[in-house]
Amino acid sequence: MDSDTKRRLTAAELDALTRRALGTGLAAATELTDGFANAVWRLTLQDGREVVLKLSPPPELEQLRYERNLLRTEAMVYGLAEAAGVPGPELLRAGFDDPVLGGDYLILSVLDGVPWNQATPSEAHRRALRRELGGHLARLNAITGDVYGYPHADLTGDTWRAAFLAMTGAVLADAHRYATPLPRPADEIRAAIEASAAVLDEVTVPSLVHFDVWPGNVFLTPGDTPRIQAIIDHERAFWGDPLADFVTPTIFGELDETDEIVAGYREAGGVVEFTGSARTRIALYRLYLALIILAENGPRQYPEEDYAPLRDRSVQALLRALDQLSA
Repeated sequence: MDSDTKRRLTAAELDALTRRALGTGLAAATELTDGFANAVWRLTLQDGREVVLKLSPPPELEQLRYERNLLRTEAMVYGLAEAAGVPGPELLRAGFDDPVLGGDYLILSVLDGVPWNQATPSEAHRRALRRELGGHLARLNAITGDVYGYPHADLTGDTWRAAFLAMTGAVLADAHRYATPLPRPADEIRAAIEASAAVLDEVTVPSLVHFDVWPGNVFLTPGDTPRIQAIIDHERAFWGDPLADFVTPTIFGELDETDEIVAGYREAGGVVEFTGSARTRIALYRLYLALIILAENGPRQYPEEDYAPLRDRSVQALLRALDQLSA
């Protein structure tokens, strides 16, 4: 999707960057437009290699508070995920505060698979893939840290409750800053979050949470029997509650205990329980995701015809989450 946060580079600028980063020039470049925030290109290098380049928005561009240093988070998670057996592309080079262009970049290996949202697996394959995805999420969530929240964005807390209140407070402040229309007053939303926040104290270990595992961020292997080749775009990751990672795979829906993703998660050693307090926590995370999607249009300025369906579904998700919290 087109966005004001996506930086535009000329072929000469891309060539200069690959020479600095990898020691070889550029032969061809194609921009990949599926993403929402960072500019991404598929590059063919003069030495014959193909790579993917992700470039952060211009450093002077205002973004949401949690979006500070997104690519630094992503680079960190790729290393941790690989060690845990979670598949992904190889991180070839990470550059921070590039002296010529400014901002950060990542250079990754090219995947030969297809994003799940562009594939049409059979129902049997779809169920198997969701089971496999559950196992990968369990392995990712088994990685633990020493603080809750977004360390690279300075949105953290010594407890999950403190971190989550800081995170939701930041996105509500962003919504105010960008005059984002919300379906309920911000004070009402904040009060609903705070009234339910005690359930967050059940989380006593900061687990690594991807929080963006929608089908576009899951690559499938080519062929008649697809498997998960890679989970990508870890930039939204935080340290918190593993239950939050069930929100984006079931985005705009509900988590059913019979979902294969739950079975795969449990088979890999993950623990997920469907208690009343667990469902309250999931409602809080659905509310948070909806707020992010609504507020991020402020700095990104999506084309209205592309953004409107996503905005409308996010509004409905936010209202459903508020109803669940009030119940």
